[in-house]
Amino acid sequence: MKIGIKDVLHKIRPFFILYLILLACCLIIKLIYSRETVFFAVNGWNSPWADAIEPHVTDLGDGSTIIILSIILLLFNYRGSLLLISSYAVTSLLAQVLKYIYIAPRPRIYFSSEWAKVHVVEGVYILEKYSFPSGHTVTAFSAALVCTYLCKNKGWGIPALFVAIMVGYSRMYLTEHFFEDVLAGSAIGVFVTIFWLTWLDGKRFIHTAGWNRGLLDTLFKKRMAAN
Repeated sequence: MKIGIKDVLHKIRPFFILYLILLACCLIIKLIYSRETVFFAVNGWNSPWADAIEPHVTDLGDGSTIIILSIILLLFNYRGSLLLISSYAVTSLLAQVLKYIYIAPRPRIYFSSEWAKVHVVEGVYILEKYSFPSGHTVTAFSAALVCTYLCKNKGWGIPALFVAIMVGYSRMYLTEHFFEDVLAGSAIGVFVTIFWLTWLDGKRFIHTAGWNRGLLDTLFKKRMAAN
């Protein structure tokens, strides 16, 4: 089955259009304001309820969340599970390579002389390096895009994008990353996943009947055959 980038973009169009608008706005912010201004603006908008919620929001961008989602998808559709877990693997690997190339300091080191005035969420372990790009953001945007791609109702792409944005924001709120880290992470998650889906979902094998059923269906058929 021949699938091109236009086909992928068509299937994620609400998500992608809104993301491009968001990306443009973020690039304008980056051009107008300095790293310090953006960091302390986000850090200054804190509250007890956000302190309680944001650590849980950031967990949505953790690799274990994607593994769990992939296992759930495996029960219903092998193709969907493969697209999700492989997109996570490819984008995460790229993010890790970039982290070790740049070895960029995180806010804890960058603002060490001003750390006393930084709001820190109690109980959150603050890392010190490998800041660029934000791995959680890469994972969140990649997963949101794949979920949008797989859903029949493409309107689900809007809440999926919102969740990804919240994960990216949580990385800044928790003082783990800079605005640039999150922005780059979102771009990697979106654009690399688009190219990956174009390549992998264009393979003939993944559209065969065997790949478009799940583990539950396979087990049910085996049981029926045994009876």
